[in-house]
Amino acid sequence: MRALTLATIVLLATSVVGCGSLYYRVSANAASSRLEQAQLMGAETQAPYEYYVAREHLRQAQIEAAQASYGDAASYAETAERYAQKAIDTTAAARKDGRAGDAK
Repeated sequence: MRALTLATIVLLATSVVGCGSLYYRVSANAASSRLEQAQLMGAETQAPYEYYVAREHLRQAQIEAAQASYGDAASYAETAERYAQKAIDTTAAARKDGRAGDAK
């Protein structure tokens, strides 16, 4: 009975770790896609703060994931996605206002 309980605990622990890495990967992929979209729109010049904050948070997320700190990695990836979206929104607003060639 004790061996069964121990096996169950080990199984649950490994599945939780697996979920963390899966959640990180989903968050990182979403952030990476938004960051790429922001770059293609010209956010490096139109929304440099937001763009570079997103890029550096994504880089830190990758570092944390490499150290198996998936909770921290997912948090950094979520922040990266949020800032990448802000960069996209700022760049789109600049285009709408006719400031497409101006730096922020």
